[in-house]
Amino acid sequence: MTKSSFHSLSSFLWLTLLLGLLNGCATLPDVNVMMDDAPEHKVADRIVSAKGLLSAKQSKVLVERLKRSAGDIDILERYTALIESISESPLTKGNKTAILMDGMATYAAMFKIIEDAKDHINIETFILEDIEDDSGRKLSDILLQKQAEGVQVNILYDSKGTFSTPAAFFDKLRDGGIQLVEFSPINPLKARGKWRLATSDHRKIMIADGQVAIMGGVNISKVYSTSLSSPSKSETDADIFWRDTDVMIEGPAVEELQKLFVQSWESQQGPQLGTLNFYPGSQNEGTALVRILGSSPGELNRLTYIMYVAALTFAEKSLHMTNAYFIPDEQALTALSDAAIQGVDVKIILAGTTDSAVAKYAGEHNYSTLLKSGVRLYKRRDVLLHAKTMVIDGVWSTIGSTNMDFWSFSNNDEVNAVILSPGFATEMEDMFENDLAQSDEILWEEWRKRSLLTKAKEWAASLLTRWL
Repeated sequence: MTKSSFHSLSSFLWLTLLLGLLNGCATLPDVNVMMDDAPEHKVADRIVSAKGLLSAKQSKVLVERLKRSAGDIDILERYTALIESISESPLTKGNKTAILMDGMATYAAMFKIIEDAKDHINIETFILEDIEDDSGRKLSDILLQKQAEGVQVNILYDSKGTFSTPAAFFDKLRDGGIQLVEFSPINPLKARGKWRLATSDHRKIMIADGQVAIMGGVNISKVYSTSLSSPSKSETDADIFWRDTDVMIEGPAVEELQKLFVQSWESQQGPQLGTLNFYPGSQNEGTALVRILGSSPGELNRLTYIMYVAALTFAEKSLHMTNAYFIPDEQALTALSDAAIQGVDVKIILAGTTDSAVAKYAGEHNYSTLLKSGVRLYKRRDVLLHAKTMVIDGVWSTIGSTNMDFWSFSNNDEVNAVILSPGFATEMEDMFENDLAQSDEILWEEWRKRSLLTKAKEWAASLLTRWL
């Protein structure tokens, strides 16, 4: 996406802010009350494998084994008890998971699963542009080729996120038989039902044949056209590398992502999806336990927000977060500070370069509180950080689309995968350490000396946190 495209999109984002001010603010749930009401030390009673629902005994044995391997920590039981009480999405067993550390790795995986698809390809994304793989093949061409071969391609894209994408791109796909649905159209004349400009579909999901899925923070956008091995570029360079993370999943969890896609498609009154084999059944592909959490606007549907606050609260040993737009609300800020005060190793990697100065200053308004409580903060060098990941206590991990900001928590459709696996957590820690080595720590003695002008900017930006 070019600089001019970002400016054009920014105009619409400011319009969204104005409408948000006019329409009032959403309310986030009180997670502390929810945690108090959840049953204590409940063993997951809805673990689903490729062969169906596990018995209570099988579930207990599985969770106890995982708990022992992680060092006898309580996050598995306490977090599961809360999420089981509010989510219809089950914990799934037998998943194979692979971290896709940057946009190029994600695109290589996307092109491969598109090529291998035999029945259908479902895509849900915030930004959609005509990207190329490393051999120069265009996404539009391979999607049209698969459609011509009889593989039905269905794409749900966000109206605001694709504002700068040329209409000719969509016309080309549509003319080739690909089914397209625009989420929450900017144009009120195209609205299906109530016009909701302040709502966006911020999810990033690709599913092929109901068997394999890719999801996380990576948009289908040209800004990811470089890799981590590319030479570093200056902060003023419009082509600076975007650092993001996705995960590829095979196994029973893919069915839960498929359900989310179908729900979103139907909520936008998309055309009939026909007789496609969306739920072909799955094999036990690996060892990871995975739960898919999809959020949508409405106080009781803020599952990714509840996920974040609960996980922060239940951390016992380590909490390592990477988050691009870090503007925690009071509950999340308190949970992070309390964790550090209680001796948890809390480290957060934040954006050193950003595409939103207002979000940057709003986030920095909280740094003093966090630093004084013992949270260690770092700014990633040489990249535009866009990842939203976290690993806790060497066993609990999440990758998804949800930023640590009010707009993601309250107004967007979001999705995160929560992965319970010591092996996967080790890979997440390795990725975190790699980013940490390329980050600069924010030290309290230096931070407290920043100028009055900077402090004034932080304070002013903090007044807008409910619309960022």
